[in-house]
Amino acid sequence: MINFLPLGGADEIGASSFYLNISGTGILLDCGIHPRKNGIEALPKFDLLNELPLDYVFISHDHQDHIGSLPFLIKKFPHVIVFTTTQTKEIAGITLHNAANILTENLKDENSFEIYTHDEIDLLVKSIREVECDVPLIIKGLRHHGEEIKITFIDAGHILGSAGILIEHSGGKIFYTGDINLSDQSIMIGADLSGIKKLNALIMETTYGASDSEKIGSWISESKRFTKAVNKILHKGGSILIPVFALGKTQEILSMIYESMKKGELTETNIYGGGIGKEISRVYDKSKFITRRKDRDFELKEIPQNDLFEIEDYNHFKKHPGIVLASSGMMIEGTSSFKLMKYWLDQKDFAIFGVGYMDPDTPGFKVINSKRGNKIHVTDFDEERNVNCEVERFYFPSHSKREDLLKIVEQTKPEKVILVHGEASAKNWVGKEILTTYKNIKVYAAEDCRGIFI
Repeated sequence: MINFLPLGGADEIGASSFYLNISGTGILLDCGIHPRKNGIEALPKFDLLNELPLDYVFISHDHQDHIGSLPFLIKKFPHVIVFTTTQTKEIAGITLHNAANILTENLKDENSFEIYTHDEIDLLVKSIREVECDVPLIIKGLRHHGEEIKITFIDAGHILGSAGILIEHSGGKIFYTGDINLSDQSIMIGADLSGIKKLNALIMETTYGASDSEKIGSWISESKRFTKAVNKILHKGGSILIPVFALGKTQEILSMIYESMKKGELTETNIYGGGIGKEISRVYDKSKFITRRKDRDFELKEIPQNDLFEIEDYNHFKKHPGIVLASSGMMIEGTSSFKLMKYWLDQKDFAIFGVGYMDPDTPGFKVINSKRGNKIHVTDFDEERNVNCEVERFYFPSHSKREDLLKIVEQTKPEKVILVHGEASAKNWVGKEILTTYKNIKVYAAEDCRGIFI
């Protein structure tokens, strides 16, 4: 029997980290941090590992809810060997340094929480071992007994470098999806799981399990709706704020906007961006010939952009309208998109367009679910604000729709499904559909700190 123990991210989106003990070899799948919590509360429950073997960490991709606590883990368990894809390792050198700056600012008055240094990040990134997708890796831990373990990373189609992780041992197979997307985006091609069948266990994310797919639409249909809405605002002389994650969503939306402009469907206008999103875009360009993508000839550096961080007076966006791509994607307090949002709410000719997932407890969720004329508190401690600008939500998902999650179950034919990375409503919908359709599959709704035997 293999013990599966969630340390975080089992029943919500944040601090994903899942432990497996396979014949004495300890494996950690992802090592995330919670974006809305501070201090020790933001980390997975690493203390649960104190009496357990821990030999390897496999990082599925570079979003902070999957990699952000890795420096803390390595300080606690410095002997652990970390594997990830080449692209994830390269991007980690950007995102972990940025996260350190944010943590230092947010926790400057917190003396009981030791923050890692930039030198420690440099050493950590250098120590990460690279693995190519579809190339098997053989491992065994210090206390391993029995047959060796085979690990294979599978392109997950979520963001650059993202991968699901296939674990094979003694004739059994476990597949961890990480964040996975079966559909094509502007740049990325959807995951191909056709070679993965007859699993003992499928550990599957459920981000969009509660979302009606008819409302989400497709990238093509949403691009048309988005283009029409942007043109409407631009023709009034207004500017559009799009909160985006610096990794993944920035690159996909930039590509979509530029392609629409080249086709003459979208009015040519100023594009404002920058920050670490621009640094990450360079990694996308650098990797264009060695990763799966729709157009290997396209480079993000072709897209003209104005540096958002050079603009001090937000009235600039009245005189020079355009499209503003600013992180964070959920308008977390203190970020660029949060600061811009406060200005935008007062402008009747402006618009805020959501283009991705919004956690219900974030300012972004409150804003994107409001309408012109509403009064909202963007944070619990913020004054009530009038929503004077246009607000609209668009769906450009980088996660699988719920029907595609069921396709993953159909394709991989698992004996057991463990549902993670989703709210209760998302896991309930997916779990019920699996149990209704497949009578022989056991379904588990994972909970943090509660083990499951596979």
